[in-house]
Amino acid sequence: MGFDRLIENIVRTQNPSVVGLDPKLEYVPEYIRRRNFKKYGKDLKGAAKAILEFNKEIIDEIHDICPAIKPQAAYYEMYGYQGVKTLYKTIEYAQSKGMFVMTDGKRNDIGATMQAYATAHLGLTDVDGEKIAAFGADALTVNGYLGTDGIDPLLEQCKEFDKGIFVLVKTSNKSSGELQDLMIGNKSVYATMGAMCERWGRDNIGKYGYSAVGAVVGATYPEQLAEMRAALPHTFFLVPGYGAQGGGAEGVAKAFDENGLGAIVNSSRGVMCAYKKEEDCDEKDFAKAARREVIRMKEDITSHIPPIKAVEK
Repeated sequence: MGFDRLIENIVRTQNPSVVGLDPKLEYVPEYIRRRNFKKYGKDLKGAAKAILEFNKEIIDEIHDICPAIKPQAAYYEMYGYQGVKTLYKTIEYAQSKGMFVMTDGKRNDIGATMQAYATAHLGLTDVDGEKIAAFGADALTVNGYLGTDGIDPLLEQCKEFDKGIFVLVKTSNKSSGELQDLMIGNKSVYATMGAMCERWGRDNIGKYGYSAVGAVVGATYPEQLAEMRAALPHTFFLVPGYGAQGGGAEGVAKAFDENGLGAIVNSSRGVMCAYKKEEDCDEKDFAKAARREVIRMKEDITSHIPPIKAVEK
């Protein structure tokens, strides 16, 4: 229930980080691009096939040391239906290796439309009586600014299929404060949204004390991370902004509880493009470079947080 499966993966790997698989074609080594263009054509299909090969090799190298991946849907949709198939295949492959998969889609709608999003990403689609997983991710990022109408359909899927959501609360981008820092009475917009996450998750709390409704709180705002951790005891955090966006381990440590849990920190480009930053790294060793970066990130974060342990509540 809730994020129990993610927490158990974090404890197993002793690693509170998630790799964002947001692959631009330029991140993929030339030899992979060339091989797939030759086989499938220098078109959307060839690009999507190259990205899938890239993703699989990274997953092969990190699945034993990293608890989760976070594919951003936009980076697959830009390659059309072939790219969307690559998203599906990436989710399927990572789960086959025991990884928890959170799709970064930031979906936001109401009524039947939100029900369709919830079914597509977290539930089962009814095909004339047959129930089939369309994408089958373990969690989905969502935008809660349409209110409870946009969240309720997701909660039904979370409860029925043991899935989770991460609601945008305090995002890592520079202009987030234009709206999220505004005050509603004596409380900020982001704090109000955080309180709503606690309320939305109160009937779906797992054995480790965290509900199925998580929050996105950026690494670039460590003071707000600390504020939200104190205010939202049952809300698990997805923390973007580490590394490339300027967030550091000392700051992200404020997102964690006394058991070294309560948050998972994302790195995308830092892992996918690690081979480009390493001196004298052959592009054919890109996946091993990604593994080295995952280990470095793990050691960096865990050096600033309490020992990771699962405590049932």
